[in-house]
Amino acid sequence: FDTNFAADLTIMEEANEFVQRLTKGGDLPIMTSCCPAWVNFCETQYPDLLKYLSTCRSPQSMFSPVARYYFADKILGKKPDEVIVMSIMPCIAKKYEVAREELGKDGIIDTDLSLTVRELARMIREAGIDLATIEDAEFDSPLGYSTGAADIFGVTGGVLEAALRTAYTDVTKVELPDDAIEFKSVRGFEGIKEATVNVGGTDVNVVAASSLGCARKLMDELRADIAAGRAPKYHIIEIMACPGGCVAGGGQPFHGGDYEKVKARGAGLYAIDANKPKRKSHQNQDIKKLYAEFLGERGGHNAHTYLHTHYFDRSNPYAKEDPKEAALTTE
Repeated sequence: FDTNFAADLTIMEEANEFVQRLTKGGDLPIMTSCCPAWVNFCETQYPDLLKYLSTCRSPQSMFSPVARYYFADKILGKKPDEVIVMSIMPCIAKKYEVAREELGKDGIIDTDLSLTVRELARMIREAGIDLATIEDAEFDSPLGYSTGAADIFGVTGGVLEAALRTAYTDVTKVELPDDAIEFKSVRGFEGIKEATVNVGGTDVNVVAASSLGCARKLMDELRADIAAGRAPKYHIIEIMACPGGCVAGGGQPFHGGDYEKVKARGAGLYAIDANKPKRKSHQNQDIKKLYAEFLGERGGHNAHTYLHTHYFDRSNPYAKEDPKEAALTTE
């Protein structure tokens, strides 16, 4: 399957969660939660700010239960424990994420194995497979189609841009025209990128940061604002642990400090997005079918069961407290 399908799914839930917080007085800013290294950093360094994290799982941890509990049953006729779910990721931290006990149920973890891009490349070489001679084929259906919004998920600012495309429509009930869906102010490889976007008459202040150093700067500012009784500066904060985003992920081919290679990967993702016939996650027909047949409404009971999670105060590694009592969630 194309796990970018799961990026579309993540965007659907994240955009919905932001809109609910914005319109119903929830905790803002909402902070993205698709990067497990950043989530771990927040749990250990800023547990007092965990309520601002989106409860949405990462694309890996959304895709896995959908594959295990929906695809296995509907398409394969298999029980959840009769299939193996493996992901190929640009990220070493995804291996840590797999081991989080809350990402599973009934004694079955959602993702059995997560390999990096480098590990897959090594396996391909060892097997003597020549990719140049393999005939192209489509991803399997119904979990194989993704929109352009999902493709830009892997570059810094991409999650924010993709979510805004759908959040705008959620609020205004109007589709952004094709010439207005590229939020170029949050593109680029600067450590911190700010923008103000008008969504249905409301100015939404957003920021995208990559690297944990930049994350720390934003979190210190947020903590100081809260302590001083000031309104937080932003409505949405996107953070990726790797400088430049997943295109420079720890599981990607080594770039040796040559960020021109990383920028080229990012440019490739934007080019893919620009050439996709559908560029907004809510236009994905397979996503619509999944909600209709399995998940129900966005943010509803089944969506929370399979697509959302909770977090823990991990600031004291020697604490003996009950994990259930330490769990924090905005559900």
